[in-house]
Amino acid sequence: MSTILDEIRTTVRAQSPVVYLYSSEEERVLRMVGTVAAEAGAEVRQWSCVEGLAGCDRDATTDPVAALQTVIREDIPGFIVFKDLPPFFSRPEVIRALRDVYYAAKGGRRMLVILSADLAMPETLKKEVHLIEVPPPESEEILQQLTDIRATDAKYNLPDEAIQEVAMALKGLTETEIGHVMRRVLQHESATKEELVDEIFHEKKNIVKKSGYLEFSPPRYGIDGLGGLENLKDWLIKRRRMFTPEAVAAGVPVPKGLLMMGISGCGKSLAVKVISSLWEIPLFRLDMNLVFSGIYGSPEETFHRALRTIESVAPAVLWIDEIENALGIEESGLTISSHIFSSFLTWMQEKPPMVFIAATANRIQALPAEIIRKGRFDQVFFCDLPVAEERVEIFRIHLARNGANLDDFDYKMLTVQTEGWNGAEIEQAVISARTEAYYDGRPFSQRDLDISIAKIVPLSETMEQQIKGIRSWAFSRATPASSFGRRRR
Repeated sequence: MSTILDEIRTTVRAQSPVVYLYSSEEERVLRMVGTVAAEAGAEVRQWSCVEGLAGCDRDATTDPVAALQTVIREDIPGFIVFKDLPPFFSRPEVIRALRDVYYAAKGGRRMLVILSADLAMPETLKKEVHLIEVPPPESEEILQQLTDIRATDAKYNLPDEAIQEVAMALKGLTETEIGHVMRRVLQHESATKEELVDEIFHEKKNIVKKSGYLEFSPPRYGIDGLGGLENLKDWLIKRRRMFTPEAVAAGVPVPKGLLMMGISGCGKSLAVKVISSLWEIPLFRLDMNLVFSGIYGSPEETFHRALRTIESVAPAVLWIDEIENALGIEESGLTISSHIFSSFLTWMQEKPPMVFIAATANRIQALPAEIIRKGRFDQVFFCDLPVAEERVEIFRIHLARNGANLDDFDYKMLTVQTEGWNGAEIEQAVISARTEAYYDGRPFSQRDLDISIAKIVPLSETMEQQIKGIRSWAFSRATPASSFGRRRR
């Protein structure tokens, strides 16, 4: 809050006649304006299209042009907050009246404040109007709000040890949203830290769902459910404590992003979902098909709004699946939508520290050097076909998930049968075997699995040349996600 207050104070000292405060938090922003006005010994008046201009005849000032002309005619000093003005910007007389207010300003006695949740500044006013974007509450504000909520009623049980983590999870929500979610959970005296965080994630899911092109992915997959890829898992575990407010405060470099590329079906998407559960932060997948569809406006504008939405719900993981397709990258390395591609690269450099980018790619030859160079992502991992030891681990995970007795299976035989298979193919073989056994009304066995395996033609056979090309390209460009490195399979 102090940062925004300081910016408003600086604007007052600069004697800017017209200021646009871009925020959906009307009550919070009005409180800020009131604080600055009190420091300056000035009065605050408000205008709305329903109530008109405070202190003036209501019927005569509900029209914005009449209200603006009243400000000039009566030479009203202090802060005049117009709350419903942007929808009237389509009227040229409103623009003219605003310009008259700007030029009628005298010695900083008056500041007209436009307060709106929509950023709709006319091109003709951009030179005169000073824009201030008000972000959601910072950590200090959230902690103070939590303290105030706890003080209102003893039944609001928030454990001291949970305050910092809950405050971090609440970042990105508005003051009102924080109040709603906390009162909804804290009325239960037995609320645990996990229940609080889950409720906060649910609230963020609802916020993002309104956008239409961002999809919330619940943290359902633990790291034990990811077979193989030990180098990748070790990297994630070691950086778990670095993606925290404490790490930011200590000046520790916060992880920025991760690119996982390689052969289809080798666990890239599952690894992204594991990040969410391991780091205990929400995961949102950006659907670029909807961005490019034009349903929500121009692709460039929609993409920009998507990035701003992710920033507002941070800390969060932003998942961009098949990034080579999502950003419109062709095999030649050129881009279909160069504006989106270049703006994404810029955003990667300038984004808030508590947004982690998790990107996956299959057609890695299509990735330009700008994406994979050091500095864009913290690490670039190559996910290859699992070796025998990893296939055993993957079999055990899926057999246990399907209720099998793990001691009933010959894993040495299974690894021989599935030489060159990816994890998705192993999963499908187990599911198919269980389905057949369930149809016959019996537990599935090794024989069911043998039959299921025999019916599947792996990707390594149907796309042998493509896989060789992928491996050759990635050999010197990426770190192996498997602890077995570049061992021949």
